[in-house]
Order: sequence, then structure tokens, then C-alpha cells
Amino acid sequence: MRQVNSVLFLTADEALWQHWRHLDSVTWLPARGQGMDDLLRWKQQQRDLVVIDSALALWNHPQWAQAVQGMKIIVASPRPLDTEGQAVLALGARGYIHAYSSSPLLVQALDHVASGQVWVGESLLSRLLSDVTRRLEPKAGWESTLTSREVEVAQRASLGHSNQLIADDLGITERTVRAHLQAVFEKLDVTDRLMLALKVHGIA
Repeated sequence: MRQVNSVLFLTADEALWQHWRHLDSVTWLPARGQGMDDLLRWKQQQRDLVVIDSALALWNHPQWAQAVQGMKIIVASPRPLDTEGQAVLALGARGYIHAYSSSPLLVQALDHVASGQVWVGESLLSRLLSDVTRRLEPKAGWESTLTSREVEVAQRASLGHSNQLIADDLGITERTVRAHLQAVFEKLDVTDRLMLALKVHGIA
């Protein structure tokens, strides 16, 4: 039986709250707040999972840096922009998602962030990976435990290439790419492509 996880949803938009509050009640216990005071109170209660409506722009609040430490925050926007997503991740958020995402997708994002992973959309992920690879040279040694094929897959994944693009490039199936990536993640002790890119470049 899965543990019930409490999650704070911060929004002043009633329609958005009504959309969010209908999560799977067996697994998730949604609570509502509307601003920084509620975020700080949540933190004082030693709870850390939060979804913030981007319209609140809490990252501009003087107490944001203090509030975000040790928290697992997803910023949700009704009109997601990669530039905004990149900015909020740089300011300590762990996820960026469309505010009106379906409940299954929101649950998937919450699961990822609750377990310590980062959640972003495909276009933002590609942008982040491109930014990392543009700024930094790959480091030697990260590939020492991988097979030659796993290295080829990992290198392409760290550049933001999709599974299908990697499959086409290497002449293998997408299913085989997924299997190789799973092996790479386990061997390198990473949980997602962003962490893989950081490992390849000697940051993680």
C-alpha cells in the first residue's frame, strides 16, 4: 500500500485550484495556499512538496531564497515558456509543468520531484541540455563502467536527443535505446537525462 503524500498547491485562481484538487486521493492529499506565508508555514511543518502557480511569481519575493531551501517545488504555468522554466529551475524549483496538465501527468511529475528527480517538458529539457553542452566540455572517466554501445547512447541522450533520434542514428530500436538508457542510469547512479548530462560534464 502506497504512502499518502501531502502536497501544497499555491494559487489565487479558484478554477486552477478546482483542477488541481481532484488528484488521486489514495496517494495524494492536496492542501491549498495562496502565498509566501503558506509556503513558509508548510516548510515549518517539515513538509516539502509544493506546486506553485506561476502567476504568483513567488520567486520575486524577498523570502524566496530562504523558503526554497530543502523544498521540492514545481512551478506550474498556464502558458509555459522555456525561458521562464529555465529561470525558475535556476532559482531552485525542481520542476516546471503546464498548470492544466492532466491528473496522470501531474501525478507523474509529483512522483518524480518527490523522489528527488527533476521534471521538465521535452523542449525545455533539450534547451537545458544544449546549454550545458555548449558551456562545458565532456570529462573523461564517466564512461569507464559502460559498454561501447551504452556510451554511444549516453552521449546522444546527454545532448538532448530523443530516444527515436538515437535509435535512428544508431540503427537500433527505440526499445533497445530505453534498455541501454536504463542500464546507463543504474551504472552512473543518475535518475534522468539532465543528471546524465551533468555527470558526463563532470558536474554531478
